[in-house]
Amino acid sequence: MKKPVVALALASVAALALAGCSTTPAAGEGDDGTITVVASTNVYGDIAAQIGGDRVEVESLITSASQDPHSYEATARDRLTVQKADLVIENGGGYDAFVDTLLQDAKDPHVVTAVEFSHDFPGNEGHDEAEHDHADEESHDHDHAEGEEGHEGHNHIEGFNEHVWFDPHTMIHVVEAISDELAELDPDGAKEFAANADEIVADLEGFEADLETIKTDAAGATVFMTEPLPGYLAAAAGLTDVTPEGFAESVEEGTDVAPAVLLEALKVIEDGQATALLTNAQTGGAETERVEAAAKDAGIPVVAFTELLEDGSSYSEWMSDAIKSLAAAVQP
Repeated sequence: MKKPVVALALASVAALALAGCSTTPAAGEGDDGTITVVASTNVYGDIAAQIGGDRVEVESLITSASQDPHSYEATARDRLTVQKADLVIENGGGYDAFVDTLLQDAKDPHVVTAVEFSHDFPGNEGHDEAEHDHADEESHDHDHAEGEEGHEGHNHIEGFNEHVWFDPHTMIHVVEAISDELAELDPDGAKEFAANADEIVADLEGFEADLETIKTDAAGATVFMTEPLPGYLAAAAGLTDVTPEGFAESVEEGTDVAPAVLLEALKVIEDGQATALLTNAQTGGAETERVEAAAKDAGIPVVAFTELLEDGSSYSEWMSDAIKSLAAAVQP
C-alpha cells in the first residue's frame, strides 16, 4: 500500500491551484458568456486558465497532493461540476479514469484528452502529430477500458507511460488543442486564446532545448526511477534507465516489489550504477524508502517529482523547476 511521503529538497514544487465556480453559467447562457472549464487535475486547470484568461472559469477536480488521481473516487459535487462544463480536460490513459465515468452523465461537452496527442499512445506510433486535426477532438469515445489493466484502483494501458504532462512535445499539442476548443466555444476570444497558448508553447519549446542540453552535458548519465512518473523527462534528456525490470511498475501499481527485484535494485544503487535516483514525492512505500536510503548512503542525488501543482507558480515554472533539478543531479 502506498503512503504519502515528504517531498525532498530537490523536489519540483509549485504552481497555481485553480478553482472556478461550479455554478458558472455555460458559454452563451450567462450575462458574460464565460466558458466553464473542468480539468481532472490542477496541472491541466492551470494551463486552461492561462490560455483562457478572463474569458473562462476553471475548476480542477484534484488539487491536493494527498489525492491520487489513479484511485480518486468522484463525488456528487464533481458530477454536477462536469455536467455544467463547456470543456473538460482529462489526462486519459487510465490515469484519471473517473472523468470518463463522469462524462457519461454530461451534456456532450467539448473534451481534450492529453494522452491522445502522445506519439507513444497506442495507435499513434509513426503518426505525424503536427498534422493532428484538433477539430476532430470535439467528440471522443470515452470508453478506454479496452487494453487497460486494473491494479489497486489503477486502470492504465500496459506498456504506456500516461504521465504525459512531463513530455514537452506532447504538451505543445495539448496546449494548441485547448486553445482550439476554447476558440470554437468563444470565437470572439480566438486571437486571445492563440496568443496565450503561444506563450506556453514557447516555454515548452524552451524546455525541449533544455533537455537537449542535458543530453549533451550529461552524456552517459544513468537514472534509477522508482516510478514511471519522470520517464518522459529522463528519455528526452538522453538518460539511461537502469531500474530493474518490475520495480517501478510494482510501486506504481501499489503491489509489493518481488524480493529478488528489490535485492537487484539495492545492488544497482550500492554499486553506483545510477547517476541519480528519481522518485515520486507524493507516494512511496517500504521498498522506495530502502532504495532512497541506499542512494543517500552511496552519495547518489535524489530528485523527487510531483504529480500535482502546489500553490505558488504556474505549470511552466513547475516544469522549469523539475528540469533544473534533474540537470543539477546528473550533470558533472
